[in-house]
Amino acid sequence: MTNTPELTTAVWRKSSYSDGGANNCLEVADNCPGTVPVRDSKQPQGPILVFGATSWTSFLADVRSR
Repeated sequence: MTNTPELTTAVWRKSSYSDGGANNCLEVADNCPGTVPVRDSKQPQGPILVFGATSWTSFLADVRSR
């Protein structure tokens, strides 16, 4: 059994913290209920990390508090 989400319809956006350069971009897909897929924009066909929405929210809160 696998819990891999279907990502063919994922709508990717670059991080707002990206400096606009071609080499420093993280992309996330917001249209995947319950999960947050993350990838490196330099390798869009490469590996994708998939986080649970609750875990992602906790991660962002921790990053923002620093």
